[in-house]
Amino acid sequence: MRLLPLFVVAAALSACATSSQPSVPNVPYAWATFDRTGITASGASGLADRTAGRPLTIDDPVRIASISKLVVALGVMRLVEQGRLDLDQDVSDTLGWPLRNPAFPDRPITLRRLLSHTSSLRDDVDYVVPLGTDLRDVLGDARAFDPDHPPGEFFRYSNLNFPVVASVMERKTGERFDRLMARLVLEPLGIDACFNWTTCSDAAVARAVVLYAPDGSVVRDDLGGRMPDCPVFAPDGVPCDLSGYPSGSNGALFSPQGGLRISVRDLAVVGSLLLERGRHDGRPFLRPESIEAILQPHWRYDPRARNGETDGGFYCAYGLAVQLLPTPEEGCRDDLFGDPTPRLGHAGDAYGLRSGLWIDPASGRGIAFFATGNGADPPRGRSAYRAVEEWLAARAAP
Repeated sequence: MRLLPLFVVAAALSACATSSQPSVPNVPYAWATFDRTGITASGASGLADRTAGRPLTIDDPVRIASISKLVVALGVMRLVEQGRLDLDQDVSDTLGWPLRNPAFPDRPITLRRLLSHTSSLRDDVDYVVPLGTDLRDVLGDARAFDPDHPPGEFFRYSNLNFPVVASVMERKTGERFDRLMARLVLEPLGIDACFNWTTCSDAAVARAVVLYAPDGSVVRDDLGGRMPDCPVFAPDGVPCDLSGYPSGSNGALFSPQGGLRISVRDLAVVGSLLLERGRHDGRPFLRPESIEAILQPHWRYDPRARNGETDGGFYCAYGLAVQLLPTPEEGCRDDLFGDPTPRLGHAGDAYGLRSGLWIDPASGRGIAFFATGNGADPPRGRSAYRAVEEWLAARAAP
């Protein structure tokens, strides 16, 4: 066997190591690492608004996609601690009408099942429910339900779960979802965030991150420094008048599944809260037991029982609006960070944005990030995540 010179071997090894690492993304991005007390490092690149030529910073709010679900879970647990909601009560009792999978009419649907995507709801109907439409009518369509698996026995990620959660919250409190979340979560945490822009400050609106398609066309949130004329989806011919909105009739209006506008800096506040087991600035916001209820696995993929849809190994363990990674099971490819360290949090994917909020409870560290302008199918990574997500997650390395 002919031996290669050492410098050739070294060069080859170096090339392999380099090729296995995701390259710096050629899209706007922002990230911050944090610990229990706050941000430890951060970075940003690209433009938040191309027309204005405004650089992106970690203080600019963006439609963060499905990380919104985790923030909604904090609001639910606040109401649970107040004794106003019960995770295991049939939500029909609060909604005032029966929410049932027609194939399994005797199996109740609960908040725990909705938050953990084990409710048997599925996204075969549109979860963007316009103003003037009642969510009850949408859920009267049998296509909204899995006919093969009863509630509580099968995981299927479904955005439709969260309009139901929001409707339950509204019915119990009599408050519109966006205002309720501001009162329960956003204001107490001192973060300038909002659902569909309604409760954000003028300063936050002026810093809105515009979402673009790869061809440069605007996809969402080209606000021009002012609140949108209509913060909800109102079809043609329906006036955008929320003054007569019946609370609890359509929790989809303010996009609880993905419509939170929040900055990386404020995402880090949420992450630090989770690391601190419910304490914020040294004061209790949620009890440790409530944080534990959110973070513990309520479903875990079993390849033998095939007890859920993993979306190509992306979802393999889930709490209450929280993903748990990585999962050492056949078919699971959720190792975003490329190491065996357990992490918890949530990913986001919508309108060309990819985002993540992840904590490592053992080390007391975490990372928040997003990248925009990726399109619907950005380059894939070594895991079920995309290369841009893996590159940003790697900022969390010690």
